[in-house]
Amino acid sequence: MHRPLIAGILLMAGAATMSAARAQEPVLLHSAGSLRAALTEVAEAFTVQTRLEVKPVFGASGLLKDRIARGEAAEVFASADLGNPHALGQAGLTGPVVLFARNELCAFARPEIAVTPETLLERMLDSGIKLGTSTPKADPSGDYAFQVFARAEAVKPGAKAALEAKALQLTGSASSTPAPDGANVYGYKLAKGEADIFLAYCTNAAPIAKEQPTLKLIRLPPALAVGADYGLTVMTGASPNAWRFAMFILSGDGQAILARHGFSAPTLPRETG
Repeated sequence: MHRPLIAGILLMAGAATMSAARAQEPVLLHSAGSLRAALTEVAEAFTVQTRLEVKPVFGASGLLKDRIARGEAAEVFASADLGNPHALGQAGLTGPVVLFARNELCAFARPEIAVTPETLLERMLDSGIKLGTSTPKADPSGDYAFQVFARAEAVKPGAKAALEAKALQLTGSASSTPAPDGANVYGYKLAKGEADIFLAYCTNAAPIAKEQPTLKLIRLPPALAVGADYGLTVMTGASPNAWRFAMFILSGDGQAILARHGFSAPTLPRETG
């Protein structure tokens, strides 16, 4: 057999081996921390159906975006906003960004704090109330909280500056003190007294109620309400299995799991009847 042909066969065999090996590698998921419970269940369902493993990293979306931009290995990015995945796309690092889930901001309060949706703004402005948020830019939850402050300006002039000045950015940054493993960070901060009222995603309601049943959930009144659009993207050069997992998140099965965890799932069919 000619040497060029032998070399060609060896190269093809090596490529096939590498392809087969990559086919068994876990899908690398970078995901917003607010999706931890939901996407952990989605990943488990995906593994049951496909026998493909998903290796997740959870954290603040802005911090994850920065890590990916610096070269950290990643394939699927599920962000709590659209801006962070779009930024990666503009840098040529990802494919299209798809809206795959929606959330809302709620207020959570310690049991002794007298507050209703109607009095929420007044209580947040109270100098005696410690108001907690996540960290803007690092964590979209913090950006959404500051959008609430901007909306408050139309209700009460001067409220925006006052709320921004007093907000305690207790979570979401690289230097934030984490909660113990398995604990909801917002419930933990409230229970410790680091905040009296905390603006956080409404999907925290179930875990907070389970861990800290005396804490109160307050829906934001329409004048202050802010929604959160979650963006999904796949990194340029990602494995075919990463695309399969992204499609699974968008599938009926994946969206139903998100809905069970309190997210609005935009790709679920409308109910008829």
